[in-house]
Amino acid sequence: MRATLRWAHSDLRTHRGEALFLVLATAGIVVSLLLATALFGYATNPWQRVFTQARGAHVWLHTGAAADTAKLTGLDGVESVAGPYPTASTTLASRGTRASVELRGTPERPAVGRPLLTSGHWLDPANPDGVVLESHLARALLAAPGDTLTLPGTGRSLTVLGVADSAEPRYRAGERAGLVWAPPAAVRNQGGQVIGLRLTDPDDTDYAVQRAVTVLGAGAVSEVSTWKQARAEAQGDNRLLGQVLGLFGLGALVAAGLAVHGAIGTRIRGHLRDISVLKAIGFTPGQVVRVFLLQHLAYALLGAVAAAALIQALGSRIPGRLGDAVGVWHGLPGHTVALFAVPVGAVLLIGATTGLAAWRAGRVPPVPVPRRAAPLGGRLSGAARQALGLRLPPALVLGWHRAFTRRFRSLATVARLALPLLLIVVAMSAWTTIDRFDSRPEQVGLPTALTVHAPDLADGEARTLLERDTQVAAAYPGVEVAALVPGQTATIALRGLGTHADPYPYALAEGRAAVGRDEAVAGQGLLELLDVKVGDWVRMTVGDQPQILHIVGRSIEPENAGRVISTSLDTLRENDPRLAPTLYELRLRPGADPGQVADRLADAGQGRLDIHAVPNPADGLSALRGVVVGLIAVLALIGLIELLTAIGGTVREGERDLLALKAIGLSPRQITAITVTSTACTALAAVAVGTALGLPLGHWLIDSQGRSSGIGAGIAQGPSGALLLLFGAAAVTGAAALAAVPASRAAHRRLADTLSAVA
Repeated sequence: MRATLRWAHSDLRTHRGEALFLVLATAGIVVSLLLATALFGYATNPWQRVFTQARGAHVWLHTGAAADTAKLTGLDGVESVAGPYPTASTTLASRGTRASVELRGTPERPAVGRPLLTSGHWLDPANPDGVVLESHLARALLAAPGDTLTLPGTGRSLTVLGVADSAEPRYRAGERAGLVWAPPAAVRNQGGQVIGLRLTDPDDTDYAVQRAVTVLGAGAVSEVSTWKQARAEAQGDNRLLGQVLGLFGLGALVAAGLAVHGAIGTRIRGHLRDISVLKAIGFTPGQVVRVFLLQHLAYALLGAVAAAALIQALGSRIPGRLGDAVGVWHGLPGHTVALFAVPVGAVLLIGATTGLAAWRAGRVPPVPVPRRAAPLGGRLSGAARQALGLRLPPALVLGWHRAFTRRFRSLATVARLALPLLLIVVAMSAWTTIDRFDSRPEQVGLPTALTVHAPDLADGEARTLLERDTQVAAAYPGVEVAALVPGQTATIALRGLGTHADPYPYALAEGRAAVGRDEAVAGQGLLELLDVKVGDWVRMTVGDQPQILHIVGRSIEPENAGRVISTSLDTLRENDPRLAPTLYELRLRPGADPGQVADRLADAGQGRLDIHAVPNPADGLSALRGVVVGLIAVLALIGLIELLTAIGGTVREGERDLLALKAIGLSPRQITAITVTSTACTALAAVAVGTALGLPLGHWLIDSQGRSSGIGAGIAQGPSGALLLLFGAAAVTGAAALAAVPASRAAHRRLADTLSAVA
């Protein structure tokens, strides 16, 4: 054991840099996997905690004020109900910020769908204008208990008494109204009512919705929301972050395992004499295997423990959503198990790949077998001889020959180096896709920047007011209503935007634009919900009015999980000629600032316009940029380890050719150039393979995520050609630069050292 430790210590002193790289790479991989675990837990558990504590309703039905909701109490499968509560749609303003809200008249604190107060107190009968805000709405309005909210255009004001969490679908600016609990007396101009159903079996949600709509009548139900939708929205971008971290963490773990395997294999080939000496002095094959295995397991264990300690101690201090996720994860039941299992799993995987290479070390014979001399690792190929005959530089020809003369070993080296480069290309694709949402939103379903509601203005007056601003390129009139799908199990968004004369510029990923009568385009989420495809006809119900549309294209729909079907306002007017626009989508001129345009329009409208910025999914993915940078750094570190291993192997294998190269008259500079060229050719092949495989893989992964989120395929954007060329040039140049120093040292070795190495 003492001899084993002394040899391991000596080897560590000789290869400090390699050991440090292995420790850092393992730490980076384990950090990525732990953050992925934290984000997965954070995505689901906070909502589940709120739903459980609040005894949340599995179904919420918005109906007309005259609907007889008492019939729902006796439905099979309904355990209990919340409400019905009177509702009114309005707008609240606070500190210059506006939000569309639903005032819900709540006479007492509900037993089902019970709001969980986070600050302040519940409604007070002595304060008829006091309200409680849902927490996401409160954050959007920058409101806290004690603040006063105004209702623009009415002269009324409301006082915030408390802020509460809810398991219902959360507020989304311009997409979903926020929830405000208020005394029934504060709900004026009642527009309908809402009732919640808590089911005995949550898996029967679709059937329960169908039964409820049948009992009430399709014309009485205006909107349906379920616990599954609320959970999916709550998970949202956090789940995407977790998937990205998990995917790249596992990929990096495999790459690190292969890098360790290659490093040990190269070291074994370079230390055959040392291993033979160890066996000659009494080391058994098992002891030799244990030396290499325990040594690299120690590196992996050190990195894994450091990563776990770092996440445990400082993870909650990471800025933004990652820090919040780690903080919540620390309090979850499975936290301790995951904190132990993830590092152990990483160490075991690295140990498994290490064991395969260490097993080869145990098979090295005690007496070194003389290596057969061969020029530059093998006979020159015909192409190489012809290249030399054309008077190409010998260093270039011989370097290319050395890089690819041993096909299996060369292919293995290229594959190990290509894997981290492939993952880097995928990470770059994720970055450019996010940047596409910011720089070219019209290509990903966001052609407009502002949504304006003008309930007190006629259509012509509103459009004149909006288009008067010089930075407004177009104002598209439209309506958006909730429609029941066939089977009456869910609601979708039916939009009519633009006119036949001035059509709305949808971003189409499939099919064509809706230009004819009864034609429409739909999002991926709607196509999957209804199990239809482009070219099919679909029927839906708006109130008690059926609407039949022909889907002629698939649009990229970032809103409402893609459960949107869109046509022109003229098409909807064919069923209802009195239909008037309820909103206007504003397309701004290039370079226009949406905030400044919104301020000018608000001043011009004198309180008659309700203006919201169109939500961009990229706003919720800002944390992903930092994640991508960190992943690229970890992958680059793994690639560097593999590159240093390849350089070391190339230099060692070139030692036996050194005498022959000097004998034919090559200078030390030319001999150095051979090794540098060989390394550069290997790196170039790895870059080509990584780029060729990484681009389609990145597109497939991103489009798959788009399909699963409902946005739809077609959002992926690969890195530009210039960026890929820069990436490849940097990789090849860096590899050549790293190989220059060890190659130069080897070329200037003394003759006695060279003879010893050959022997």
